[in-house]
Amino acid sequence: MKKYMCLTMLSLCFAFVTKLLADTTVSNAAWKAGVAIVKITPEQPMKMAGYAARTNASQGVSLDLFAKALAIEDTNGTRLVMVTTDLIGIPRSLRDWMDQKVQEKYKLPRSALLLNASHTHSGPQLHKTTEPLPADASVWSRKSYEYTTCLQEKLLMIVGQALERLAPARIDYMHARCGFAMNRRRLTAKGYVNAPNSSGPVDHDVPVLRITSPDAKQLRVLLFGYACHNTTLGFLDFCGDYAGFAQKYIEEAHTNVTAMFMMGCGADQNPYPRSKLELCQQHGHTLATAVGAALETEPQQIRGPLSSALEEVVLDFAPPPSREELVKISTTKKGIEASHAKTLLKQLDKDGKIRTTYSYPIQVVHFGKDLLLIALAGETVVDYSLRLKRDLAGKAAVWVAGYSNDVFGYLPSLRVLREGGYEGATALLYGSLPGPFAESVEEKIVSKVHEMLR
Repeated sequence: MKKYMCLTMLSLCFAFVTKLLADTTVSNAAWKAGVAIVKITPEQPMKMAGYAARTNASQGVSLDLFAKALAIEDTNGTRLVMVTTDLIGIPRSLRDWMDQKVQEKYKLPRSALLLNASHTHSGPQLHKTTEPLPADASVWSRKSYEYTTCLQEKLLMIVGQALERLAPARIDYMHARCGFAMNRRRLTAKGYVNAPNSSGPVDHDVPVLRITSPDAKQLRVLLFGYACHNTTLGFLDFCGDYAGFAQKYIEEAHTNVTAMFMMGCGADQNPYPRSKLELCQQHGHTLATAVGAALETEPQQIRGPLSSALEEVVLDFAPPPSREELVKISTTKKGIEASHAKTLLKQLDKDGKIRTTYSYPIQVVHFGKDLLLIALAGETVVDYSLRLKRDLAGKAAVWVAGYSNDVFGYLPSLRVLREGGYEGATALLYGSLPGPFAESVEEKIVSKVHEMLR
């Protein structure tokens, strides 16, 4: 009898272990993933983006620029495609064009497409509107228009390729830390200036999404982020800056792996020290090492289901100057202040008013109950990442990306807005928006995120 009971118990244990292994295999293969890459380095000299004072065209290439697409699908067939780019930003016109095309060609809803820019300041100047070029457009404007038109097609192509390459996969989340970013808003007798501030807020987290084969033996993709301006360099060569080198070093360390960088909320963060190619490479090694350190930690396996949402919230601008004030600024001030006043006067003449609001896109992606990815538009300061991760602590791992879907200019927090300085006010003088934002800006965005999560 005892022998029979032992055999019975042994059989039950064997059946339980077999089922457990089967369930684990199913769980590990609950995802599909695919990746695609395209080089987007301009093939001819172009005006470069990022520094208004840099007026000469590019002179060479220190590191090629790339766009990369990661497609993910859960067991329900719900899909998401994340596209990372070595670019200064994503113009709203490019995002709108992509929305239409991915729905037409791939039946992908707009909420299932996430576009992120590394914000390298060593990339090409993009064409920012869908309006046709005027007959008297400069040769540089035409090159920008042609490049952006070609870029759109390349991005659409890799979205399709990534979807075509969907294959069973396992997804894990882990994170580490990196330390070369420093707050760049220093208080002086003249107000806040762009200079290293070792006491200012930072976000040194390095989130990593690891895509492997279902048995976790074959590493395929490493998607990672950091909150820091890609402004180590200011020369005339095309280069992905520290983020480009980090991707390069990770791919050199892991055979057949695609490394993808997703920019965080680094609008008020700079890499220090800076200004030399050797320093850019050093920061790239540092970030790649942080990703390697994350891979040494205990992975958090990500389970489904996958869901995403993309909605907009209306942000208010502070009341603009009167026509009389704008005329006075345009005639008594110099440089960018006068130019911005003239831009707003043209808007008044054309539309009879100056715009008072901005429709701001927010995207949230749930990877089951394990990971929440929040993608914010604009050049987002670090306060947004720190606040949202604090607000949502304990519910899931929280990853906050900036520079996503629409990079129109700086997005200050209430603190930065009240402090003033470049990120809080003067940066918007370089575009056509009235600026600065109203003090409701941070609360509207954070409240909208919480509303979308509910």
